[in-house]
Amino acid sequence: MQSQSHRFCVAPMMEWTDRHCRVFHRLMTRHARLYTEMVTAEAVMHGDRARLLAFSAEERPLALQLGGSDPAKLASAAAIGEALGYDEINLNVGCPSDRVQEGRFGACLMAERELVAACIAAMKASVAIPVTVKCRIGIDDQDSERDFKRFIDTVADAGVTTFIVHARKAWLSGLSPKENREVPPLDYGRVYRLKAARPELTIVINGGVETLEACREHLAHVDGVMLGRAAYQTPYLLAEVDRAFFGSDAPVPSRGDVLRCLVPYVRGEMAAGARLNSITRHILGLYHAQPRARVFRRHLSEHGVGEGPGIEVLLEAIALAEGQSEDVRALAFAAD
Repeated sequence: MQSQSHRFCVAPMMEWTDRHCRVFHRLMTRHARLYTEMVTAEAVMHGDRARLLAFSAEERPLALQLGGSDPAKLASAAAIGEALGYDEINLNVGCPSDRVQEGRFGACLMAERELVAACIAAMKASVAIPVTVKCRIGIDDQDSERDFKRFIDTVADAGVTTFIVHARKAWLSGLSPKENREVPPLDYGRVYRLKAARPELTIVINGGVETLEACREHLAHVDGVMLGRAAYQTPYLLAEVDRAFFGSDAPVPSRGDVLRCLVPYVRGEMAAGARLNSITRHILGLYHAQPRARVFRRHLSEHGVGEGPGIEVLLEAIALAEGQSEDVRALAFAAD
């Protein structure tokens, strides 16, 4: 029986899935696997690790996604990640942006499967935690099913047992990263066939998945599902994940419960120098499709930016969204 460790995952997304976002998501699901934004091996080795790699214990299980193509540097970065307490190291072989290609990492590496295998072998030799790969189904004109199979077989031979596959190919020139998430057609069947051909591998499907019902349909064919934009833009769907996919019988928190649990974290981060909107920007979609969603978003967007706003702005937004009439100071006192 395959492990359920990757049954439901939230995708690594640049500018989005930072540590504040992950703490927020974790308040709704204890079991989903979360991922960092991509961090280059060079940045891990030489950058500000406290800023780039710090995380809270409650975020786990948590994977560190690395970008790079130098086996020795990736091995060193992976060892640093393991020492810091990450549960998994994931190699990005799927990002199509020009900046990533210039650094010789991301989706362009699908054309260099032997190099990817060498990177994986070096990383696995340096850590005891799992090393996984996130890739596309192909790139440019190298997009046949045979090309995809060769890539998977070569990298699996290096020791990877878990592949997260974005079910679109990537065009390395002519399309923006945003267009590469939308324009190339989805081919879920190719990912399903990979799982059927390599049943011993853990295969996680990604790309265009927007609902928990769609997740259930995919799980009839693969081992796991990874949500990206849907998990970020409509985050409250995460509140049902543990019951739907992990057999949990814990109560599903309300939106208000989630925010009240977030308040102590926000207080602590602001006391350490964080700006309110660096955290609240991640929660704007929490009341999506709810009657007071607009007033919630507007209050945070208009009153929560810059250096001045304090925790009271968040408390006011909670009160507005929940239709409460209590004095904000009383609500603030209760949240202490």
